[in-house]
Amino acid sequence: MLDVFMKILFKIILIFITVNLSGQNKKAEDLGFRHLQTVYKVDTVDILIKSKDGEDEKAKPIFLFCQGSLPQPLIKYDEQGFYGVFPFNTDSICENYHLAIISKPYIPLISDTHTLGRNYTFVDSLGKTPKGYSDRNLLDYYVKRNIEVLKYLRKQSWVSNSELVVAGHSEGSTIAAKMSMSYSKITNLIYSGGNPMGRIMSVVGEGRQKAQYADTTGSGEEEFAYWEWVVNNKESMDATYGDTGKTTFDFSIPPKEYLEKLKIPVLVCYGTKDPAAPYNDFMRVDFIRKGINNFTFKAYIGTEHNYFPVSKDGEKDYSIYNWDDVANYWLIWLREN
Repeated sequence: MLDVFMKILFKIILIFITVNLSGQNKKAEDLGFRHLQTVYKVDTVDILIKSKDGEDEKAKPIFLFCQGSLPQPLIKYDEQGFYGVFPFNTDSICENYHLAIISKPYIPLISDTHTLGRNYTFVDSLGKTPKGYSDRNLLDYYVKRNIEVLKYLRKQSWVSNSELVVAGHSEGSTIAAKMSMSYSKITNLIYSGGNPMGRIMSVVGEGRQKAQYADTTGSGEEEFAYWEWVVNNKESMDATYGDTGKTTFDFSIPPKEYLEKLKIPVLVCYGTKDPAAPYNDFMRVDFIRKGINNFTFKAYIGTEHNYFPVSKDGEKDYSIYNWDDVANYWLIWLREN
């Protein structure tokens, strides 16, 4: 199902660039991005900046978007053209911000989709995820690296430090939440499609949903055996079967622990058919009880993790694309906060 979703999503957000794609080097500039590089520890970090046409040098605040999981190149292309870097139209955000996104460690910035593996993930010559990525695919690595990137960007002449917005979706929401707790220069946080009780609760929820809707003999109980393995191997960096034990354990520490400490304005948005929805609802109820009033909650009724509508029998309607509406609401919220 994920394969089908990824293919449909990429087709929806396809941006066709009228250039000859054969026999030339593909560049981020072909999509209107600035490609910046900095160094974190010993790692070269690729950063893409999207600005309004003609306003590259105009001083505006940074809006950093932390993408979700999987070792995917930021820019993907095939014989039809380039695929969009962001899941939403960037024009509205670029009116008031320079929009930034950071690449995954040891994953190429740009790749032909025909060279990628399952779910458009980058694999090496042996068909495996690069070790450089697996060794760095950790919550604290992303948090510390991203903060260093923000410090680098804030020194640029075209950056206004009047505000600093960080948004994250899915895995990126956890990264963004912990960044906001760790870096006082962040003025607004957008927490999208996250699970405030941690990754493992989404894994369990997905197992329950599959047992409910899919033709499967599973019940969702299998995920608890996996969690026991993770807890017993929480420092393991073995990525033979996907994420390491340390990756899953660290991302399963409830982000609610970070969120509850924040004093800045926070927007929490989520689809009510997402397995994480009950935990966002719980956080909403709990914060009302505690009198925490710097949070705004926006629930997208009847939609799943990426805001596609879901029918009563669990079928997702990929023909209705809500990401632009979601991003437009972010801007409304930012104007009010």
